[in-house]
Amino acid sequence: MLIGEYHYNIDEKGRLFIPSEMRKDLGLTVIVNRGIEKCLYLYPEAAWDNIAEKLAALSFTKRINREFNRLFLSGAYRREIDSKGRINIDGLLLEYAGMTKECVILGVGERIEIWDKAEWEHYYQARRQLLDEISEDIDFDI
Repeated sequence: MLIGEYHYNIDEKGRLFIPSEMRKDLGLTVIVNRGIEKCLYLYPEAAWDNIAEKLAALSFTKRINREFNRLFLSGAYRREIDSKGRINIDGLLLEYAGMTKECVILGVGERIEIWDKAEWEHYYQARRQLLDEISEDIDFDI
C-alpha cells in the first residue's frame, strides 16, 4: 500500500525523484497518467494492468465509455524508474497538472498522486475540514 506525503522538485529535464519508501512497492516500471483532478496518477505496472483490463471490458458502444477511455488512456505513459530513483514526466502531463517545479507526492493506496505544490495546498486547505464529515458516511470501523 502506497502512503505518505513527500515534497520534491521536478528538475529542468522533467525528472522527479520518487521516494525510496514508495519505490519498493512500485517496481521498476510504472505508468504515469493524467489524474481525475488536476494532478497526475502513478501506478505500479500490475495495478495499471488491472485497471486497463476493467476499462477494456466496458462496452465500446456506449459513448461515455469511449470518451472516458479516450481521455484517460491517451494520457498514460510507461516509464522506468532510473538508477537514481527518478522518472521522466512528459511535458504534456506537466502542463495538464500545472507543474513547474515544486511537487507533492501522495501515496493513496494503490497509486501515487503527484500535485503541483501550490495546487495541492489550495485543494487541501479547501477540503481539510471534510474528513470529519466524510467519515460519518463511510461504513467502516477503523
